[in-house]
Order: sequence, then C-alpha cells, then structure tokens
Amino acid sequence: MSDPIYEQVRGNPKFAQLVKRRGRLALLLSAIVLVSYYAFMMVVAFAPQILAVPLTEGGSLTVGAPIGAAIIIISWLLTGVYSHFANGPFEQLNNGIVRETLK
Repeated sequence: MSDPIYEQVRGNPKFAQLVKRRGRLALLLSAIVLVSYYAFMMVVAFAPQILAVPLTEGGSLTVGAPIGAAIIIISWLLTGVYSHFANGPFEQLNNGIVRETLK
C-alpha cells in the first residue's frame, strides 16, 4: 500500500519535470567526464607517444601531465555546475512540489 503523499508527489507534473531535467543534466555531465577520461586512457594505452612529447625543448614535463590535470579539474568544475543547478533551479522546483503537496 502506497502513501497518498508519495502518490501526490509522483503525480505532480513539476516532479516529472524535475526528474527529467535532473536526469538529463546528470547524464550529460557524466558523459563528459567519462568520455574525456576514457579517451585519455585510450591514448595512454594505444598512442602513448602523443602524450610523451615534452612541453619544452629538453624539458621533462610532458603533454600528458597537464592534460591529465585538466581532466581532473574539469571533473571538479562539472561537480560545481551540478551543485549550482541542484541548489538553484532544481531546489526551486522541489520547494514548489513540497508547497503544493502540503496544501
């Protein structure tokens, strides 16, 4: 037996909108991180000479180091993007659903 409050929330069109928008954003951000990470790993596995090029003539730091660091930084930034939406538009939708449900 299901609680009527849960049924009310699930039946709210704003809830469907929240689930759809949040899922789409999570999928997009996850895909960006996964594609960039796995592309980097494929280059490491199959074409390591691309990443072994030194940044400066005679230097020991290679192209791979800043690219790897950039992937990590991009992951952090995308976490911030998700947090921005979670604490902004998604929170507003959630609050609207709660207000309508508790009337």
